[in-house]
Amino acid sequence: MQALEAILTRVTVPPVKMGEPGPDDAALGRMLEAAAAAPDHGKLRPWRFLVVRGEGRARLGELFAEALLRERPATSAAEVEKQRTAPKRAPLIVVAIARIDPDHPKIPAWEQQASAACAVHNLLLAAHAMGFAGKWATGGNAASPIVQSGLGLAANEGITGLLYIGTALEPQPAPARPSPVMIAKAWP
Repeated sequence: MQALEAILTRVTVPPVKMGEPGPDDAALGRMLEAAAAAPDHGKLRPWRFLVVRGEGRARLGELFAEALLRERPATSAAEVEKQRTAPKRAPLIVVAIARIDPDHPKIPAWEQQASAACAVHNLLLAAHAMGFAGKWATGGNAASPIVQSGLGLAANEGITGLLYIGTALEPQPAPARPSPVMIAKAWP
């Protein structure tokens, strides 16, 4: 698939609409190569990735459930179970982690975070170009200090996204996108 076609046809596929097969090691390697090609002022590589497959997904689900119960003890049993089973919905989960040096003399933290987000986007585009479905999730699990600690994140790290990757069970329609006229104006 050509790059422009991949950009223009990529859609978010909810994990409940994905299944096997997930990417094998070779496909995942290419996705990670694409991630590493992200813009990176200063060559800081302000990102890293945790790959969660197989039984690791159940362990991640237990971590999600534990975090939810500790942070919001009144949560319903149904919601706890939803968090516990969420990682099992996709064959592969990639936890995208931004490593920020807040004291870097030249590259501000926001630029490092932007670079990490570009790495995530490149990875998702590569997955799509190779025929896989993907979803970039954030929310409570990504923001949870308990989840971050359970995954071994350092103090200067944060979860940029939980990437669910698999094969779409059915074609997903492209969402309506804004017209270029709506998002760009000539200046001055």
